[in-house]
Amino acid sequence: MCGGCGYQSPRWLGRCPDCGEWNTLIEEAVAAVAVGGRSIAVAVAPAPTPISLVEVDSAGEERIPSGLDEFDRVLGGGLVRGSLVLVGGEPGVGKSTLLLQALLAMGAAGVPTLLVSGEESAAQVKLRARRLSATFEGLSLVGETRLEPVVACLEKYRPLVCVIDSVQTLWSETVNSAPGSVSQVREATGQLLRVAKEREITLVLVGHVTKTGDLAGPRVLEHMVDAVLAFEGDRSRPYRILRAVKNRFGSTNEVGVFQMTGQGLIGVPDPSSLFLEEGADRAGASVVAAMEGTRCLLAEVQALVVPSGLPMPRRVTRGIDHNRLAMLLAVLSRRVGIDTGACDTFVNVAGGLTVDDPAADLPVLLAVASAFRDRPLGHVAAFGEVSLTGQVRYVVNGDVRVAELARHGFERVLVPRRNAEELRERRSVPADVVVHEVEDIGELVRGVIG
Repeated sequence: MCGGCGYQSPRWLGRCPDCGEWNTLIEEAVAAVAVGGRSIAVAVAPAPTPISLVEVDSAGEERIPSGLDEFDRVLGGGLVRGSLVLVGGEPGVGKSTLLLQALLAMGAAGVPTLLVSGEESAAQVKLRARRLSATFEGLSLVGETRLEPVVACLEKYRPLVCVIDSVQTLWSETVNSAPGSVSQVREATGQLLRVAKEREITLVLVGHVTKTGDLAGPRVLEHMVDAVLAFEGDRSRPYRILRAVKNRFGSTNEVGVFQMTGQGLIGVPDPSSLFLEEGADRAGASVVAAMEGTRCLLAEVQALVVPSGLPMPRRVTRGIDHNRLAMLLAVLSRRVGIDTGACDTFVNVAGGLTVDDPAADLPVLLAVASAFRDRPLGHVAAFGEVSLTGQVRYVVNGDVRVAELARHGFERVLVPRRNAEELRERRSVPADVVVHEVEDIGELVRGVIG
């Protein structure tokens, strides 16, 4: 059975025919469905009675505040009762710390909570909790890796919120395979899902990730849970980003920003102050106003263009898509006349932020042009999508972006022409901000950089 996608094969294969991954097929024991060539009789369950959708009571969706505002923002307002949430991230990024802080905050608010720790002992958990909080009231702890006792504990005590750290450590006596295998993870998640829905217990599962950053285990695991959260961050930097990859009860566009300190993770209500570093008025630097859900984040885009001694110059990116940079370099060469074909080009988004917003096209292109000419842009910000024809196209939420830039002291903003017209119609341009219309990338670069 493939550990990446769950594909089954009667023999071992070096490469999975379904997902194409190498060395992911693991031998699993399969229970027999017949004995002595005879089929086994199966009792037929009674047919359920359908109900009209009009009769379904939708007012029972109750959310539980976790005590961490940034965590609740990503979830859509808090944990939904009876939901199953999967949290993944690289080792050491702070998954256990984040969830322990949430359990301590909910326990202090009177919410019955339970922590099932399969990777740390009770003494280790208490040492971590002592560093995070002064009170442990409301939080119970179980150190167990067997699935059946964990399910029995949930059935008996019925906590309102339970965190299982981690799902890969659980193993069932009925499954003949090692803990963490595809069969064990699927069996554990299936039984926990049944308990969560029947007893209205909110379960949060901690999941491991592979070398490529994907959640370990079969893909069916992500389909079974109600929400999948990815906790990202560089361990050498103090801040972390929580993203919603899947959320049945809220938006998947929201992000939460945390800062790692000696007392645990602290929510950052104004993340632009972290990602927007000083020195944005130097050559090769520009400012991007990117939307992450309903929040506008300001970040510095840095570019470095140097002559290359290699037959194939390097294109290195961090924080933006590599293929997007290749397209922007082609537009810069064809429409502006700045040819970087013989140069190594490096583009980085400061602070470790990953930007997928098309509005980052214009700041990235300006940063590369500024680095190539070795001329600074000045204290100016920009946003807009760049097309293959060299036009700067309209992006959504222009008023939110301009307001965030004005709040951080930017007096000049380069925006697409349609965005400028929309801002004037709505009269949403701050008094101390000058908005410059941009329609053609060639005229802009020649006018701003030369």
